[in-house]
Amino acid sequence: MLIPAKAEVARQLRRYRAWERAMLAAPSDRAVRATFEDSGYTLCVLMGKRCAREAAEAAERYLKVPDIGSPAGPRARLRARRRRDP
Repeated sequence: MLIPAKAEVARQLRRYRAWERAMLAAPSDRAVRATFEDSGYTLCVLMGKRCAREAAEAAERYLKVPDIGSPAGPRARLRARRRRDP
């Protein structure tokens, strides 16, 4: 399984949230809605989800987990995973 780069996930999540706000501000604007849906699709593909809302939530969770190469190391990542999984 491929793991997306955190920088790319963060960039796409920011893009998705920005277009979400724009779409909520102008729901009748077809161009804004289309771009919002495109950004959701990109996030879905990146995170391996079928729903944009699920993809955004998965991206937020993914960005909270420290990198293996970070000073916290793999133990912190394992602890974070254990907290999520019952």
